[in-house]
Amino acid sequence: MAADLTDRVAVVTGASSGIGEATALALADHGAAVVLAARRQDRIDALAQRIEGEGKRALSRPTDVADEDDARGLIADARERFGRIDILVNNAGVMLLGPVMGADTGEWRTMIHVNLLGLLYCTHAALPVMAEQESGHIVNVSSVAGRTANAGSAVYNMTKWGVGAFSEALRQEALHVGVKVTVVEPGFVDTELQSHNQNPVVLEAMKNMREQMGEILQAQDIADAILFALTRPQRMGVNEILVRPARQSR
Repeated sequence: MAADLTDRVAVVTGASSGIGEATALALADHGAAVVLAARRQDRIDALAQRIEGEGKRALSRPTDVADEDDARGLIADARERFGRIDILVNNAGVMLLGPVMGADTGEWRTMIHVNLLGLLYCTHAALPVMAEQESGHIVNVSSVAGRTANAGSAVYNMTKWGVGAFSEALRQEALHVGVKVTVVEPGFVDTELQSHNQNPVVLEAMKNMREQMGEILQAQDIADAILFALTRPQRMGVNEILVRPARQSR
């Protein structure tokens, strides 16, 4: 029998759009109080109002997860408001593609700070709270790029492979304190992630890839996968979920 999320408290990073927004809505629909974290305050404020307007609980908390103090403050504020933290969805991420040669190394730092360090900071702050409760679930959103490396995405690949490796090691540690860990690896999803790129060659490659696939994933598809992992019986750990469009070859 699937677990119920009523009275659970979930923190979702990158909640201002795409997978984060869809996940926050799905969790709220299944009874969880949701803490919405993102840099765009207007977006998460509007989302919180929408959720609360439907009689559910939400807190918008502007957050830059790449700032360690801000990430820790997010977890502290979530606990102060709702008394506990049951779910952490580390979804915030950026994808800045292009060849290594001639790359803007500032873009590398941005990806490392958000995709890796931001996830680490939030996890490091939330894990002791969950351990004290002897229960919790951490969901780390990686990518198919964390399984298959390609020319033109080397540093993005590095960050997402890192998420996968960290998630598996964390799973082995956290199970001893009653905390589950799931890594979710989406393929091509129709979100704002692609718009982070300005390189015309990259944009053309993504356009061609999308056309070859036909119908691509929607953010709700990934939210459904996350919800599946979170609502399994306590005895069952869903460690890894890879979701691609049906016609994505790699």
